[in-house]
Amino acid sequence: MPFRVVQWATGAVGRYALRSVLAKADLELAGVLVYDPDKVGVDAGELVGLPAVGVPCTDDVERILDLPADCVLHMPLPAAYFGDDPSADVETICSLLAAGKNVITTTGFVYPRAYGPGLVERIETACAKGGSSLHGTGVNPGFMSDYLPLALTGLSSRVDHIYVRESSDFRGHPSRQIVVDLIGFTRSAKDYSSSIRPYRAFQRALFAESVQLVADALGIRLDEVEESDEFELASEEFAIAAGLVREGTVSASRWVFSGLVRGRPFMTVECVYKADATRVGRWAEPGFTIHIEGVPEMTVSVEEVSHGLAAAAAHAVNSIPAVVTAAPGIRTLLDLPLPTGRGAVRLA
Repeated sequence: MPFRVVQWATGAVGRYALRSVLAKADLELAGVLVYDPDKVGVDAGELVGLPAVGVPCTDDVERILDLPADCVLHMPLPAAYFGDDPSADVETICSLLAAGKNVITTTGFVYPRAYGPGLVERIETACAKGGSSLHGTGVNPGFMSDYLPLALTGLSSRVDHIYVRESSDFRGHPSRQIVVDLIGFTRSAKDYSSSIRPYRAFQRALFAESVQLVADALGIRLDEVEESDEFELASEEFAIAAGLVREGTVSASRWVFSGLVRGRPFMTVECVYKADATRVGRWAEPGFTIHIEGVPEMTVSVEEVSHGLAAAAAHAVNSIPAVVTAAPGIRTLLDLPLPTGRGAVRLA
């Protein structure tokens, strides 16, 4: 029997996930939750340019909670930054878990233990009530800054420092909410500096989860996670998918998160975001780099992920079988087998 799946939100990542669910023979679409009134009542297949599948989109949360479903792909914009209630994602996730639905989310929760026992107890209580599991995932965090570094340390006899760098090009990203409202591209330097504080807190919490997960997995006790950031202004005007970047407005940013032990970094995650990498020469070119200092020294580079949104969606969708069949509770990447693209291979 195929796993019955609910798609929660159909933004940039959610639409990719919805297409993947509809394409997989071992998955059955049970329902779709949307936030845009114009999408309510639209057939889920037609919403993503596919033939109708007989599942209309709804904005009725109670209807989704009542649906018989094995898993919910929870992919809204993060409530920690968007909306009036920063705790909305926790509330929603716990309601779904308590209703007996396993949840895979891209809003964080890669390592809820990083937030302390209060949140863990709340989630575990909901999981126990519903006999369900929660798994947070994504590309970074969720894979590049946690899974891959840990996999590489399997070749190590000594680990001195773990360094992960992401450099992403947002010129083709369609969401103005992400590119402008969240990351801050196209803002003036003054506007960016005054509005960045909530985003800084969001970023620090997000990547602290990855750093803490890796440290705990390796038996390292961190003293703190330190954050620093800077930005670059455009030297000329240019257009990207999310809007117009004018000369003198923010066109790139660089974030560094360091897990410290006795004042020295044990793990460092550097994130470089560029509105258009062809227009911003400062900092690293797009791609991912992981460097393990120790014995032996190791460097792994992923030069390009052509569709980061599709990758984030696929990583979540490919996790469904492992999450649904896992024991109830919080399930990090340490608790699950590696999700693969089984069923996605297409041979000519």
